[in-house]
Amino acid sequence: MMNKINKIAVLGGTGFVGRRVCEKLSQLNIQVTVPTRNINPSHYLHSLQQVKLVACDVHDSMALQSALKGHDAVVNLVAVLHGNETKFEHVHVELPRNIAHACQQENINRLVHVSALGATQDAPSMYQRSKARGEAVLQSAGLDLTILRPSVIFGEEDKFLNLFARLQKIFPVMPLAGATTKFQPVWVNDVAQAVVQCLLQEPTVDNTVIEACGPDVYTLKELVQFSASAAGIAQGKGRPVWALPSLLGQLQAWTMGLMPGEPLMSLDNFNSMKVDNISQGHLPSLSSIGITPHKMSTIVTSYLGKQK
Repeated sequence: MMNKINKIAVLGGTGFVGRRVCEKLSQLNIQVTVPTRNINPSHYLHSLQQVKLVACDVHDSMALQSALKGHDAVVNLVAVLHGNETKFEHVHVELPRNIAHACQQENINRLVHVSALGATQDAPSMYQRSKARGEAVLQSAGLDLTILRPSVIFGEEDKFLNLFARLQKIFPVMPLAGATTKFQPVWVNDVAQAVVQCLLQEPTVDNTVIEACGPDVYTLKELVQFSASAAGIAQGKGRPVWALPSLLGQLQAWTMGLMPGEPLMSLDNFNSMKVDNISQGHLPSLSSIGITPHKMSTIVTSYLGKQK
């Protein structure tokens, strides 16, 4: 039988998914520790009674082990979407290796790791390949491990549908790379609930991998058009979408990746869209842990419709 879980460390707890995970665990009266460099006393998580933010660089192996001491389980949500091979390796492979070592040293058996749909060793993008290597590191560590692989995640404050809506308010035409690539968007609250379910339910299979996908499949072009409709842009019709040929799409992504700051798209993002980001139906889905994923159409208008 699995030991009762009373205290959980959530790495990446200040992020988009992490905040929802902390909320849900706090509501269950479970103690949550968030090791983070973002220790700002005004941070929203400080308002949750069961949540404690602890100053820690999670990439420092000794500091990480110290922060995990005394916990019953760990959740890893730390990830980067943009970078080079070195950065992806550092975040998606070396950090999981350090987490596994810290768990072994502190006798923590339970780990829930959020990876990504499309994580395979031969995937077209550095991001996807590094995610697969990180999974492999954890799967060989002898832990009580569950891996969640979400498709693109939507929700209030997302950097996906919100971005498309904002861009259509600025530009009269939307040039779009990867327009025919398919996605299966999943609501952030469903992903957060999946993390909680995985923590609290006794695992039935070692190293379970669960695909966290929504109920509907959309092309990227359809998602762009949907974001405009939900936000009421141009009478809900949005802007004309120009699906770029592959070479032009590659050039667009390369150019955007050179711009200062966090890019809207990089060449590695473009490469990831060479394969559809949808469930293949071979692995357990959210329904296997008792979650019926919400339809995007019932959620998105509630937040995109507020944009002015």
